[in-house]
Amino acid sequence: MDPDHRRHVERLATPYGGILSRSLLGGLGVDRDSVARQVAAGRWALPGRLTVSMHRGPLADAARPWLAVWEVGHGVAVVDGVSSLLVAGLTGFTEAAVHVSVTRNSRCVRVEDVSIHRVRRRVDELCEPSDLPRTRPAVAAVRAAGWARSDRQAALVLAMTVQQRLVAGPDLVAAAKTVRTRGRHPFIRQVVRDIADGAHSLGELDFAAMCRRHGIPEPDRQVVRRGPSGRVYLDVRWESARLVVEIDGSGHRAGLALTDDNLRQNAVTLGRDRVLRFDLLALRLEEQTVMAQVRAGLRGCV
Repeated sequence: MDPDHRRHVERLATPYGGILSRSLLGGLGVDRDSVARQVAAGRWALPGRLTVSMHRGPLADAARPWLAVWEVGHGVAVVDGVSSLLVAGLTGFTEAAVHVSVTRNSRCVRVEDVSIHRVRRRVDELCEPSDLPRTRPAVAAVRAAGWARSDRQAALVLAMTVQQRLVAGPDLVAAAKTVRTRGRHPFIRQVVRDIADGAHSLGELDFAAMCRRHGIPEPDRQVVRRGPSGRVYLDVRWESARLVVEIDGSGHRAGLALTDDNLRQNAVTLGRDRVLRFDLLALRLEEQTVMAQVRAGLRGCV
């Protein structure tokens, strides 16, 4: 292969993170012997059986999902779960393995640093159009939660997906109804509803049930107080302890809601009530800690 042809091939690998499959190389007129000569010359490397790197350094992040698809089987493997979300632009989350899904009856080989999941795939799951075969963010988020190492990690990836606007809340709710995950599905559906804030009273009702489970006196709900700008609605309050608990859904972080919440909490505090603030995910993931803090707030007052 002459130098001009080699440089042309290397430029074509740029959209794939600097790697190409042997199939694509064959279509460019680069056979196995040509690849072997470039590897022997120290220009290219072989990160997998079916993949060739156009350099000798570490693989770029953009190359990893392509390598996973080509090595597991193009037309068989689909980038899925958190790996699909990372391709879609998710930030602040790292994952060592690339997650791909294959249909349940697919034949594929194990690949280092690739996690293969067998799923029942639906026709509308894939991003269109997309060169890299990957699932839509809503589907990927639900699967990522199902494959997460813990409930905390599952809730984190679901929340981050909505917070970073990769998925709208209603789309995530819809995906959670159709995408099945083993073991954690009831938890995922509950957290998705919390994140989407589909039922504004859900947090207060669940909080009262938690109080009963932990032997804490049940508070009043949706207490109305008069503030400097009119009526102030408090989520829950114990009159004798002058203790208020505010439960934040996802809507409490949208637009000017945070500003309004801060001003409301300040008005309550200036009225000599103490305020504890929890978000819905804290109720799902840290029930013991939440109830311990409430009990501490009530201690000696009820």
